[in-house]
Amino acid sequence: MKIFTYLKFCLLITLISTTTSCFEIIEEVDLKSDGSGTMAYTLNMSKSKAKLASIMLLDSVNGFKVPSREDIQNGLDDIVLELKKAEGITNIKKTADYDNFVFSVKCDFKKIDNINKMTNEVWSKQKNKTPLSSYFFDSSKGSFKRQYSYTGDVKKQYNRLKAENKKVFDDASYTVIYRFDKEITSQNNQQAKVSKSKKAVMQRISAIDIINGKGDINNQIQLKK
Repeated sequence: MKIFTYLKFCLLITLISTTTSCFEIIEEVDLKSDGSGTMAYTLNMSKSKAKLASIMLLDSVNGFKVPSREDIQNGLDDIVLELKKAEGITNIKKTADYDNFVFSVKCDFKKIDNINKMTNEVWSKQKNKTPLSSYFFDSSKGSFKRQYSYTGDVKKQYNRLKAENKKVFDDASYTVIYRFDKEITSQNNQQAKVSKSKKAVMQRISAIDIINGKGDINNQIQLKK
């Protein structure tokens, strides 16, 4: 699924998600009023931890090689290496919890465009001309925008999978969370919800909806001035 390849999370997903039918990708953006902030990506498979612990003892499942801890660490290291090359990206941290099977990468950015530049460079390496996802923030207006473009390549890759491997995505989900230091006055994605504090927006989408182009994560968020 190329929606995740732009941050190389696809490496962890292809290594691990083929062995379990319940996982969640969580994208978190904490944005300050000056445009700087923190971004984190988490692969959470804790609901299947008992099954995964057993599968990790095997060589392969459904025709896929079961990753070793070394494979997973190499995947995380590749993501960190890509982030270290990016302009304006600092304080990079990775975590790997093998007891609960939760893996994450977190970094700080000087401005949101640093994330766009990095992801666009990774995306272009995949020989794609149009960026899949971009973020925009106007600090003078307090306006945050998430722009996402669906590509049919996502479904094409899914359709190449065998029936038993497609089941991997039946209960999988993608969650986006945006946090701000000011209250939110409006947001235009009907599938997203504003927190009680009015300083965060969350949206959870099923992987199948993303694959079929039904999962819309476009959003325009206006902050209180």
